[in-house]
Amino acid sequence: MNMSSPLNIIRFVRGGQLVSLVNVPPSRTLLEVLREDLGLTGTKEGCGEGDCGACTVVVGEAVDGKIQYKAVNSCIKLAHSIDGQALWTVEDIAPTLVASRTSLPPEGALRLRPGEAGSAAPAGNRERFEPTLHPAQQAMVDCHGSQCGFCTPGFVMSMFGMYQNHVCQGRTITRELAQQELSGNLCRCTGYRPIFDAAQQMAALPAGRIDEANLLSKMELLAPVGRGPEPDLPYKSPRTLAELLAVRAAHPGAQLVAGCTDVGLWVTKMHKEFSQVLDVTRVEELRRIERYPHHIAIGAAVTLSDAFAALVADRPQLQTFANRFAGLPVRNAGTLGGNVANGSPIGDSMPLLIALGANVVLMSTRGHREMPLELLYTGYRKNVMAPDEVLAWIKVPLPEAEEVLKAYKISKRYDDDISAVCLVVNLQLAGGKVAKVSIGAGGVAAVPARAVQTEAFLRGKVWTQATVLEAMQTLRDEFQPLSDMRASATYRSEVLGNLLQRFWLESQGMQQINLESFLLEEAQA
Repeated sequence: MNMSSPLNIIRFVRGGQLVSLVNVPPSRTLLEVLREDLGLTGTKEGCGEGDCGACTVVVGEAVDGKIQYKAVNSCIKLAHSIDGQALWTVEDIAPTLVASRTSLPPEGALRLRPGEAGSAAPAGNRERFEPTLHPAQQAMVDCHGSQCGFCTPGFVMSMFGMYQNHVCQGRTITRELAQQELSGNLCRCTGYRPIFDAAQQMAALPAGRIDEANLLSKMELLAPVGRGPEPDLPYKSPRTLAELLAVRAAHPGAQLVAGCTDVGLWVTKMHKEFSQVLDVTRVEELRRIERYPHHIAIGAAVTLSDAFAALVADRPQLQTFANRFAGLPVRNAGTLGGNVANGSPIGDSMPLLIALGANVVLMSTRGHREMPLELLYTGYRKNVMAPDEVLAWIKVPLPEAEEVLKAYKISKRYDDDISAVCLVVNLQLAGGKVAKVSIGAGGVAAVPARAVQTEAFLRGKVWTQATVLEAMQTLRDEFQPLSDMRASATYRSEVLGNLLQRFWLESQGMQQINLESFLLEEAQA
């Protein structure tokens, strides 16, 4: 069996040069390597949980002969995960030096202040090299997009990713696009208006180009070479599904990671260390999205960005919900499979997938099994997977012509925040009655859950306000949420019912009215 190259050595391209690091512990983050091992302190350490964006860097991966650029949070990204890729930090994006002629004393000459005695060598013309700025950096200067500057490197790197993915492809950066793609970067002092202005102005500045052909040739040198059975390395990153299942069977205690946007918090916040890590994100079969006549199959290693893009392609009404799932750097690194397998009760993808009727496929060397997603969970962050199993695929049914689908997320911040309550309703009517309904809920139980009692109550009922008012109480009674820093149990229960009423109002064509005022009046009546 051919396996990937040894990962006790991390090799990547940075600043156009090949970099090799040895003996890096499997739990060491990319941010730690940059700041402590390589002395690259331009990348800042802020929240340590992928929330503030001060640690943003850009990674490049060779995909079908082109470089795919992604802004990611280095604080929760394991260093080994960039093996074979290209990396840009804020120190790397403006390497060009421009020569200028200037009149300066010759090197070594004595410089005298006016009125001082003595003689100095005559001044001569010498070349001085001044660094240019990348359009992302120059635009921030021109638009006064920085005050204290702590968050600025992260913003610049997110803008660098935008520049490569949009400006270099001939696409315009609108204010709306800038707001969406900078939602994972927090600024506490400058304010976003000048930063959005800077993002829009980059295209008007002298171009900053990357020699991708040269970069690709260097990345080819890092491609894994087939060899014999994999030695017992602490960080394992198989390239095929067969390899993954074999390694999982041999090492059932290894920590699985699939993007590490949650496991990374165990490292930074809980100071956990792992003796063995099994990374699924390089498995070729699990990086694909496959389309079938009645469903799409999303591999467990597909990033959240790509997975949501596929879901939105079939159901455009999910675009806003998708944009509000964390920030872009988290969506670029995290995977749908990782989010589902993690099973957090406040993970936003699971209520959506439950309402869509998604199934999960679990695989091992013994075979595979398939089940509805909601049956995967047995308790808080617990599931039915055996020690040698991995979650391989998520199968999502294609939309039906009659379905009415709405996804609601309630959080303290609009962007880049975790839900207090999430509710997704998928409804089909026939003759004014509820023919089909599926409801996924998050933040109101120990696990992401299907509202089976409320669904049962609604089926066959006439779709009226009276029906919905009864269903609201059924929904509230079905769950016993907890109180925490995000919301009280009473608030969660009340909002859960209100969201169902909102769904009914919107199904009646009332999207444009002030729903909050309407619901308040109903509560006071």
